[in-house]
Amino acid sequence: MSVRAPRKGENYELSIDLNSGYAQKRKDAIKRVSNTAPHSVLTDMVLRFPGYCLDDRRKRYVSGMFAVSDGLQRVKPILDVSGLFPDVLKNMQTDDLEQKKLVYLYLMNYAKTQPELVILAVNTFVKDSDDPNPLVRALAIRTMGVLRAEKIIDYLCDPLQKCLRDENPYVRKTAALCVAKLYDLKPELVIENGFLDQLRDMIADSNPMVVANTVAALTDIHIAASAQPSSSTSDPGIFVISASILNKLLIALNECSEWGRVAILNALARYVAQDEKESEHICERVVPQFQHANGSVVLAAMKVVMIHIRGVRREELTKQLVRKMAPPLVTLLSSPPEVQWVALRNINLLLQKRPEILSTEIRVFFCKYNDPLYVKIEKLDIMVRLAADNNVDALLSELKEYASEVDVDFVRKSVKAIGQTAVKIDSAAERCVNVLLELIATRVSYVVQEAVVVMKDIFRKYPSTYEGVIPTLCSNLDELDEPEAKASLIWIIGEYASKIDNADELLNIFVESFVDESYSVQLQTLTAVVKLFLKKPDSSQAIVQLVLNKATKDCDSPDVRDRAYIYWRLLSTDPGAAKAVVLSYRPPISIPRTTVAPALLEELLGEVSNLSSVYHKPAETFVGLGRVGVDSVLQKGAAFDEDQFSARKALQTVAAGQQAENLLDFGDDPVSDGQPSGLAATDVLARTPAAANLMSGMSSNPLDDLVSIFGSASMAAPTTAPTSAPAMDPLGMNAFGGGAAFGGVASLSPTAVSPPLAKAPQQQPQEDLLGLF
Repeated sequence: MSVRAPRKGENYELSIDLNSGYAQKRKDAIKRVSNTAPHSVLTDMVLRFPGYCLDDRRKRYVSGMFAVSDGLQRVKPILDVSGLFPDVLKNMQTDDLEQKKLVYLYLMNYAKTQPELVILAVNTFVKDSDDPNPLVRALAIRTMGVLRAEKIIDYLCDPLQKCLRDENPYVRKTAALCVAKLYDLKPELVIENGFLDQLRDMIADSNPMVVANTVAALTDIHIAASAQPSSSTSDPGIFVISASILNKLLIALNECSEWGRVAILNALARYVAQDEKESEHICERVVPQFQHANGSVVLAAMKVVMIHIRGVRREELTKQLVRKMAPPLVTLLSSPPEVQWVALRNINLLLQKRPEILSTEIRVFFCKYNDPLYVKIEKLDIMVRLAADNNVDALLSELKEYASEVDVDFVRKSVKAIGQTAVKIDSAAERCVNVLLELIATRVSYVVQEAVVVMKDIFRKYPSTYEGVIPTLCSNLDELDEPEAKASLIWIIGEYASKIDNADELLNIFVESFVDESYSVQLQTLTAVVKLFLKKPDSSQAIVQLVLNKATKDCDSPDVRDRAYIYWRLLSTDPGAAKAVVLSYRPPISIPRTTVAPALLEELLGEVSNLSSVYHKPAETFVGLGRVGVDSVLQKGAAFDEDQFSARKALQTVAAGQQAENLLDFGDDPVSDGQPSGLAATDVLARTPAAANLMSGMSSNPLDDLVSIFGSASMAAPTTAPTSAPAMDPLGMNAFGGGAAFGGVASLSPTAVSPPLAKAPQQQPQEDLLGLF
């Protein structure tokens, strides 16, 4: 007979204490259990403040805030105490408010692990919802909504009905948020019990906090209802703001906490004003919120004014509203770095719509020595946006100072900002170029390289204006080791090849190391050498032949090879066309006023103070809407239909491309093969097993099926040998009239590699895709 070992461990001791006959011992055990739960910071808050109580959203915010501020030393080892669920549940019925809150916090954390036992707490919840103490009534209804257990949803309706009509405003505002949580779990239950109608009636409540929570709940329900595919304006969950509701919201706005003000302001941003007078009224009532101490309230008020100012026609009022926006935005820059960065992102968005808001406040965006890099970069962007004739001198002085900092990324951004200022303000371009020359003279590698990149943009904006700078740039050739800087200098040399005496020698340096350079440098070298040949054909024949040979024979980039073949064909057939293409006029560049599309900008202005305005992207690009399971099923069904359509489209493309086997054969001779083409060829292709598998979505290896379709002997178009042409040198001596046009072209070696004009050999099935071309 085996002897059972004694049960030991912390959980066992807690279980004994939770079932103790002494009330204080049970309470201490509950505290220990709560301290081991994930929300131990919230437990400390409950112990410090007897009246402390939070809804879900605020709880997450405060939990994160205290965890960050207090540090990791506050985090205690987490012990799995889910097995103590029945023992903790026995201690729910108590008159000790502190103990009741601790038990409820435990239920919030572990109800999902014990869904079958949660039903045992229903009687206590219902009893607490009738408690004389309003804190207990609110705590009970809040906890029932947070548990998200299917088994207790049906028992929640009656207590919720009573709490929505409770005489205490604290209970009513808590019950309003509980309706939104219940709608997320079971929308039809909320509609059947008339909770939505009760919420709409509560907008007229005498307590502003009840109004704010009611608006927050209706807004959440509105978002959830709008996310449904079959939603319409007649959907009971859609929250339509009428003129009467508008007046009630404006009355409650000044009496709410910052949470309530943000909720009401977000609702006001959705309201569509009926006329100009109503738009002016909304703006005038919201403007006082600019003076609020909370940055979220300030940004939400900015959003409302920016939306409704569109309906204001009086120029004086518009200027007055814009002028009142500047002081609160400047005040936000005195916040901690993280909040300051969020404010800067929103300011950047506002300035794209109305740059006059902070046109005289550029100095407040000057960087401080202790600003983090992400704050400095945002400030640089805003400074360039605010640059004008009246402040450009101060801006250039500041940017020149930044260029001597130790942070390499910040220095590069500062030099780039100087170039952007030169492109933006014509009258300040010369001053910007002088500052850049002073920076180049420092011989600091990364400063010189960024300055070369910036000078390329200045040359594009002001062609043939600052040619005196070119010798200084070329003298720093040895300092360049980054692809972008090399490509920029090569572009400058090619663009002004006719005015640089030793342009061929400078370009020859890059031609010699052509294969080892990055693709961007190779492309720019190829174009610059062709420009040189078109401008100085007598002295650049050898270098153009060398670079074309390397680009077509030794380079592994298809982009570089394709460009080399195009240049080769242009030079060998029509030098006039080559000049028209390579030396074509390029319009001057400019700094775009906005970084996003105008339509997207209007959408983002309606999302100010949200994540969309920080990312400068619509919410749907980074937030999933609806329930994952339903959405994924619907998307898969739609994607399957799209895949079938795409597969058939691909087969049509394949059929149409059968006559273009040699992509470089530009001959006018028609190819007649007697095979069907276009839609008829698609029908033939679709009968093949590989195509059938591909279109039905049953293909185990789509790549092999595509290869077999391409390489099918039955569909391959027979090709004829090209007509023999007179021998010519690689650049087409005969086409140039024996070298008369570009004197001396005939001296190029005729043994150089010429573009592949011959017929591609017949491909075998299952050959790699590169062989198809």
